[in-house]
Amino acid sequence: MTSVIQPSWTHEYITTNGVKLHYVTQGEGPLLLMLHGFPEFWYSWRHQIPEFAQYFKVVALDLRGYNDSDKPKNKSAYVMDEFVKDIQGVIKGLGYEKCVLVGHDWGGAIAWNFAYAHPDMLEKLIILNLPHPAKFAQGLLTLQQLVRSAYIFFFQLPWLPELLIKSSDYAAIERAFKGMAVDKTTFTQPDIDAYKNAAAKTGAITAALNYYRNALQQRIFKRNWGILAVPTLMIWGENDTALGKELTYGTQAYVKDFQIKYIPNCSHWVQQEQPKLVNQYIRDFLRL
Repeated sequence: MTSVIQPSWTHEYITTNGVKLHYVTQGEGPLLLMLHGFPEFWYSWRHQIPEFAQYFKVVALDLRGYNDSDKPKNKSAYVMDEFVKDIQGVIKGLGYEKCVLVGHDWGGAIAWNFAYAHPDMLEKLIILNLPHPAKFAQGLLTLQQLVRSAYIFFFQLPWLPELLIKSSDYAAIERAFKGMAVDKTTFTQPDIDAYKNAAAKTGAITAALNYYRNALQQRIFKRNWGILAVPTLMIWGENDTALGKELTYGTQAYVKDFQIKYIPNCSHWVQQEQPKLVNQYIRDFLRL
């Protein structure tokens, strides 16, 4: 299989909110900023970067704690308010006032919260397989979603999750991707190796787990959400074993201008498993 990594991609760093963040970028023009999830890094957008670099300056970020970005040691560094400040600083630090923001999984959670905090800094919002925070909070009141989210409660434990993830040459990383994917050919061995190598960087696993260890105590699950005015597209792989499709129902009550595209026979890793369809839905939404 031919590598999708392009020689025209550049690796750069930006300091924001007291941390140095790594990103991959290609293209020129308006800013399209991409935020990955767990246990990923910028690489999860490898199929989208060249597609949208034809129209945008695409920036695929390593979130704080991941891959080549700084990994603060204090657990308190991994809270939503800090993540939102990171993104605000990235947009301004790159010389922009606004961007199109794209987020998957944890990146989607950050994108939702950023949109509510700084709607004036977004042209459009694109969320992949992460429900609106209000819908997720409602979901956690159901037995079905509690079972799906059992891993979140396991991640609250000290040191044991790290030990499990690191065991047998990070076999849990491979299981997370290949085990959840509907199309088992989605992830090549080089893909899996890239994710394992990123996870193996000093402090990366604990940093990633600290996102979860702070999540249940944060106000993102307790606040009253208003109606978001930013035009929003949600793309959802229907065979997500961690987040039920039902979590998407009723999202339009929280977003004034909302579209959703479901992709059948597709897992949580939607932009990697069905990149052509995801790219087409994004192109249509952005009217490219």
